[in-house]
This record gives sequence, C-alpha cells and structure tokens, in this order.
Amino acid sequence: MNTRSLWRAGAAAVAAVALALAAPLAASAHVHVDPDKAAVGGYSTLTFTVPTESATAGTVKLVVDLPTDTPLSSVSYQPLAGWTTQVITEKLPKPVKTDTGTITEAPLRVVWTADSGVQIAPGQFQQFVISAGAMPDTGSILLPTHQYYSDGTVVDWDQKTPASGAEPEHPAPTVYITDAPPVGEDATAPSVAAAPEAPATATAASPADTAVAIGLGIGGLALGAIALVVAVFAATRRGRAARGSGK
Repeated sequence: MNTRSLWRAGAAAVAAVALALAAPLAASAHVHVDPDKAAVGGYSTLTFTVPTESATAGTVKLVVDLPTDTPLSSVSYQPLAGWTTQVITEKLPKPVKTDTGTITEAPLRVVWTADSGVQIAPGQFQQFVISAGAMPDTGSILLPTHQYYSDGTVVDWDQKTPASGAEPEHPAPTVYITDAPPVGEDATAPSVAAAPEAPATATAASPADTAVAIGLGIGGLALGAIALVVAVFAATRRGRAARGSGK
C-alpha cells in the first residue's frame, strides 16, 4: 500500500471514530423510559431518564401524559429530593368500558416541578420513577413527555416511532405490551407483577454502567485509529529514508 492510500485509510478510521462518538451521544440526549416492555395486567416500575440538552438553561419541570383511551388505574411516584411531584387524576375525555365496568376518571399526567434553586443543569441528567398498572391489553402505550427549561423553552417528546425503527427527532417514551418494539430498538425484559397486586420494585439499568460500556467500545476504536496513524507516519519515514539512500 502506498503512502497516499495509507493516509486515506487513516482519515477513514478517524472519521469512523467520530461517528462512533456522535451516535451514542445523540441517542443519550433523548428522554426515554425503562423498561420499554410490560405484560398485560401487570404493574411496572417505569424510570424516565431526562438529560438536559441545552448549553445555557436547566430543566426545571417535567410533565408525562398518561393514556386516556387505555387508562391506567393506579399510578404512584417515587419521591425525589428537590422536586415536588403530582399525579393528576381527572375525568376522561370519554368513558372507557372494561371487563370490570366503565372507567370515567383516571390518572392523566404526572408533573415534577423543581424547587427554588434546583434544576437539571447542562451536561446533567435526572431519573424520575413511577409505578403504573394494571397494564392494558393493547399493543403499546405512548407516554408523551414535556421538558421545561429555565429560559422558558419547552421540548415536547411526543412523536411516535414507526415500525421501521427510524427514530423521529423527538420520540415519545413508549412501553410496548403486546407489540414488539420497532426494529432497531433494544427490548428490555418486563418489570411486572403477575397479577394486579402491589407494584413490585424493579432496578433500572445504571446509566454509569452504560456509559462505561460505551466508553470502552469507543476507546477501542480510538486506539485502532491511532495505531493506523502511527503506521502511516512510520511508512512515510521509511519511504523518505529509502529514497534518500538511493541517491
């Protein structure tokens, strides 16, 4: 391989590392819910991971909309220091008939409001936890989430992800029940109780563990790219030395 080809290969490797860095960072910037799978009739402990994307403002409020066409009968929250939490129960837009009767009101949203002086600062994230059930007999439930910033900006995470898995700009956190997650999404095991009893607590995957795994993978790619660049320089020097000795 000549020197020009080696330089091109080195440039390609560096570009690959840049893409590897950008992909996990872009994905981690989305508000998402874990686990994203549940079982009909069970209860799930749902953890919303909320990063602050803004470089100049902090997150001071979060609102999660709950389904109205397949309402949840029970929603409770895990207390979070520095935040005031409300589960708001209201009348449904229209009554919903079930096997046990007709539901006219249900929890419709959960609201977290930061106390004075508290925010999710740029570069930080926070986890908000609820227990919800019983899970309806439906394909999936969308949980549109609205992120309020200290500068007045509101980001609506409310777009449905198509079956193809092509993620929209602001995907809504979604729990899949009888449907399979779209292609390309990681399916997580259900965190449910077998029957509609007291919700069982589930442990969410540690963001630190995920970050370590991503870091190790990226580090491997970076080392490979560096090794290739070193090889390019070595080949270049050998070529120059050979030309010099041939004179």
